[in-house]
Order: sequence, then structure tokens, then C-alpha cells
Amino acid sequence: MVMPTSPTSPTSPATANTEATGALQEILLELVDEHGTTIGTAEKLAAHQPPGLLHRAFSVFLFDERGRLLLQRRALGKYHSPGVWSNTCCGHPYPGESPLAAAARRTHEELGISPSLLAEAGTVRYNHPDPASGLVEQEFNHLFVGLVSAAPEPDPEEVGETAFVTAEELAARHAEAPFSAWFMTVLDAARPAIRELTGPSGGW
Repeated sequence: MVMPTSPTSPTSPATANTEATGALQEILLELVDEHGTTIGTAEKLAAHQPPGLLHRAFSVFLFDERGRLLLQRRALGKYHSPGVWSNTCCGHPYPGESPLAAAARRTHEELGISPSLLAEAGTVRYNHPDPASGLVEQEFNHLFVGLVSAAPEPDPEEVGETAFVTAEELAARHAEAPFSAWFMTVLDAARPAIRELTGPSGGW
């Protein structure tokens, strides 16, 4: 399915601070079975405690007009995998929220951009422990590829740095810099859709 996104994407109330206390509201994730069927919910941090609870997630890969992939380096203040490079955007739908809507919403929240095109690119299931934090990614991940024409305006609390890279530049960067534990898994799973989007000359 291909869906153009709107110029703006609203912030979900679950991402906002409560006015009375300033405390973050509890964020719930959708728990799923091995087929991706919803079976319940769990608090976000609890779902990532070892051995991890299988939950729904999404990963976004956006490309510019030159076929370069937009990467982000996760902010140093993030509790999970801080300071490492990863794909354009990743996260979790709220219970009852479609993965496509969540992908568009979170891309706007983190990077200040709305894709001009966003397409489903399959799913992948994985189990990736993060040695640094001790947390575990047990995820049924919905993949999306798309196009972006605007320059990122990242939220510094979420994103430390961004970069557009070719396939060759990514290989060199990946050999030298730390990347998220799940990055290569989601990239490899999305490659067929990425190649269809960027064409054979892109090298993906």
C-alpha cells in the first residue's frame, strides 16, 4: 500500500507531558503473537526487560531524490541504544494505531519532516539484546520505505545528528561507527522494496 502523508502530523497525547505534574504518561505497546496478531498490551520499558515481550514495532527508510538514505544518530539521552546510528526512524504504534500512521507520526515528531511517499515493505521478526543497556528488542517489525524532499529539523531530545548516505557511504560508516543492534536486520529485510524504490543504479 502506498500513501502520501499530510504536511503536518499531530503529536499523540501519549507523547506529551501531563500539565499537572509534568510527568510522562505511561506508554503502552501492543503485544503480539508470532503471526503479528494482537494479544494484549504492556508498558514500554517492561516490554523491553529481559527476556523481552514480543511487541509490534515499525522501521522507516526514507530516501532523497538522489537515492541517498536518511540516517539518524540517536540522542545521547535516550534510555535505549543512545548515541548509535540507525535507520531514518523506528518506534512502536500505540494500541489500536496502525503501523503506517505511527510511522508517519513518529517521523514527524523526531525529524520534523513528513514523507512525500510512504509504502509498506513487509515485516520482520527478531530478537536483539542490547548489551549496553541490558534491554531486549523482541519485535514484530513493520517496514516502510519512502521519499522525502524537506531537510530534517530533528528534535534534539530524540536525534543527535542526521546524514544522507549512499549505499557505499553507508558501508564505510557501518564499518567505523556504532549502529543499533537491529539496523542490519531491518535494512536487509527492506532491501527488495528499497531497490524497487531507488532503482538498480542506487546500489542498494
